[in-house]
Amino acid sequence: MKQSEILKLSDADLVETMESTKQKITELKMAHTLTPLENPMQIRTLRRSVARMKSEISKRNLV
Repeated sequence: MKQSEILKLSDADLVETMESTKQKITELKMAHTLTPLENPMQIRTLRRSVARMKSEISKRNLV
């Protein structure tokens, strides 16, 4: 998810999206341990998206 998309989300949507993305990461990691993923870079991009969302949540809490 791009930063511009994250900025458009409300606080509740942001938390909900982050939780679903974390769940998706867990599922991909499990699938990758059983059989190699076709594109293992998905895990990295999702992890970075979660980090962007966490940063935005903390930024909004400071203001």
